Amino acid sequence: MTHPLDPLSADELRAAAAILRRDHGVGERWRFGSIDLREPEKGDPAPAREAEVICWDRDSGDAYRAIVALDAGRATMERLEGVQPSLHPDEWHECDATLRHDPRLVAALAKRGITDMDRVLIDVWGYRGYLGPEQHAGRRLGWTDIWFRAEPDSNPYANPVNGLHCIVDLNAMELLEIEDTFVVDRPQISGEYLPRFGPKARQDLEPIEITQPHGVSFTLDGHALRWQKWSLRLGFNHREGLVLHTLAFDERPIAHRLSLAEMVVPYRDPTPDHLRRTAYDIGEWGLGYMTQSLELGCDCLGEIRYLDATLHDTAGEPYTIANAVCIHEEDDGVLWKHVDHQHGAEVRRSRRLVVSIHVTVANYEYLVYWRLYQDGSIECHVRATGIMVVGHLPEGERAVHGTMVDTRTYAPYHQHFLIARLDLDVDGADGNTVHMVESRPGKGLALDQRATPLTTEGAQDYRWETQRAWKVTGATRNHVGDPTAYKLVPGAALPHLLEDDHPLLVEAGALRHTLWVTPYARDERWPCGDFPNQSTTPGGLPVWTRAERPVEDADIVLWYVFGIHHITRVEDWPIMPVDAVSFWLKPFGFFDRNPALDVPPAPSHCEH
Repeated sequence: MTHPLDPLSADELRAAAAILRRDHGVGERWRFGSIDLREPEKGDPAPAREAEVICWDRDSGDAYRAIVALDAGRATMERLEGVQPSLHPDEWHECDATLRHDPRLVAALAKRGITDMDRVLIDVWGYRGYLGPEQHAGRRLGWTDIWFRAEPDSNPYANPVNGLHCIVDLNAMELLEIEDTFVVDRPQISGEYLPRFGPKARQDLEPIEITQPHGVSFTLDGHALRWQKWSLRLGFNHREGLVLHTLAFDERPIAHRLSLAEMVVPYRDPTPDHLRRTAYDIGEWGLGYMTQSLELGCDCLGEIRYLDATLHDTAGEPYTIANAVCIHEEDDGVLWKHVDHQHGAEVRRSRRLVVSIHVTVANYEYLVYWRLYQDGSIECHVRATGIMVVGHLPEGERAVHGTMVDTRTYAPYHQHFLIARLDLDVDGADGNTVHMVESRPGKGLALDQRATPLTTEGAQDYRWETQRAWKVTGATRNHVGDPTAYKLVPGAALPHLLEDDHPLLVEAGALRHTLWVTPYARDERWPCGDFPNQSTTPGGLPVWTRAERPVEDADIVLWYVFGIHHITRVEDWPIMPVDAVSFWLKPFGFFDRNPALDVPPAPSHCEH
C-alpha cells in the first residue's frame, strides 16, 4: 500500500505527464523539468496523492507550474512569469552533443590545436542572472566550460581550454556567442588519477571484512525504516535527493522532515575564466538527478540494504537509479565507559545507522550521510571529493585567487554553502520554541549559560566566542521540570566574505546568516527561492522573514547554513581526498537520563 510520503512511482510519473498532455496542451516541444510528490499538509488524515510539475514550452519559453490530482485524473496549471526552471541533465547532454558539431566551436578549438572532438568535454553551467547579456534577455541560457582529454580515458579536467566559453540558448540548442578571450599553452602536468596512469598501488594493505553473521539490526519495509528505538520514512525527489521523514525515538516525535535544501558554490576568482562560475547544485541541477548507483565494497561496506530511486527525463518518461540509497550499520567506537576501582571496567560500544547517497555534479562528488545514534543524536555529515576546477597560467605568472597545484596550473579558491532544512517536531509539532543559547564568563572561574527565546522569525549568526547554539524546546517537561529539547550543535559554519551589495547576496540572500527560523509553511521549501536559475530578484528566506511571523510556541523550521571554505591545496590534486563537514542535532533534556544505558555489552568480549 502506498504511504502518503512515498515518492512517486513510475506509473504516477507517467500519469502526471499524460494528464497534462491530454488536458493542458503540453506537446512534443515541451520539457518536464520536474515531476515530484506534492507532500501533504501535516496532520492531514487522508491526503490525496498529488504531483507538482514544472514544465515549459521550448518554442515560446513560457514556464508553468501544475498541480496534478493523480487519483482524480485532473490538473490545475499556472503560468510562471519571469522565471527559468531548473536545469535538467538532458539539457547538459544535448548541449554537449550539439556544440561539438558546431563549425564555429570546431574552428575555435582547431586554432588551439584540438581537432579530435571525441576527446572534448563540454560542461554546461547555469547563467547567472546578474551577468546576463541584454541582447539575450528572455532566453534560457547556458554557459559552458570546455575540457580536453590528452589521450583516451584520461582526465579531461586536467586540461581546461582556457579563455574559450560558449553562451547557449538551451531551448533552441543554439550557440549564441563564443567568448574567445585568451589562449594559454598547455603545460606538461601530472593530472591523471586512474590506476593505469598513476603510481604503482601500495602492496601492504590487508583486507578489512565487515560482517554481521546474524543479519542486520534494522528493518526496511518499503520506505519505512526501523532501527532499535528509531523509526522514520525515507523519501527521495529530484531536487533534494534523500529526505528523512517522521523521525521518532521510542515513538516520540523529533523531526517531521530533514533534508539538504540548497547548495551554492561561488568561485572566488574574478578572472574571465571564473567570473561566471557560481553553481546552485540543488536549486539549478538537483541532487536527485545527480545521484549515482552505489556499489558494495566500494561505496558501502558491510551488510547493506539499498533503495532504488525513480526519476524522469524531460519527456516525462521514468527511469530508475538502482541502489541510489544505501542503508547500513557501523561500529562507532566507545559509546560510554567507566572504570571503577572495585567493579572494574564497564564499557559499551557505539553503533550508528547510516543512510546515504552519493552525487556527481560534473567534476565534483558529494557524499551525503545522515547518521542516527543509540543515544538519540542525529548527525548530518557531508563529504566532498572529485576533481577541482583548474586553470593554466603563462610562464612566470603565479595565481592570485587560488593555489598552484601543478606546473603553471592553479585551482581557484571557492566555497560550498549547504543549507539544511530542519522541520523539527520536538515531542509534537505544536508548542516548539527556539532558544539561542550562549556561554558567558562570570566572576573568577564562573561560567553562565543563557538561553534567549526567539519570538519572531528571522536570522541568527554563529559566534565562536560565546559558543552560540540553538535549542528547540517542546511543550512537555522532563522529570526535573525542564522543557524537553533538541539542540542544534553548529559545525562547519562559514562567512560569505562578499561585499554587502554583491549581486549574489541578492539572489542568494540566505547566505548572509548561519541560521534562519521560520514558522512551518507547506510551500516554503527553497531557501534561495523556487527558481534561482538566471534569477535577478531576491527570493526564499530573506523575503519570507520580512513578515516577522511569530515563532514562539509554534510549529517551526530551522534552516542551517554550513559548508566548506575551500582554500585549495596541492594535496587536493589531481583528485582530492574527501573534505568532511557536519553538524549535529542532540537531545538536550529530551530524555530523563542517558538513553543508551540499556545498550548491551559486546558479546563475549565485554560481559562480566
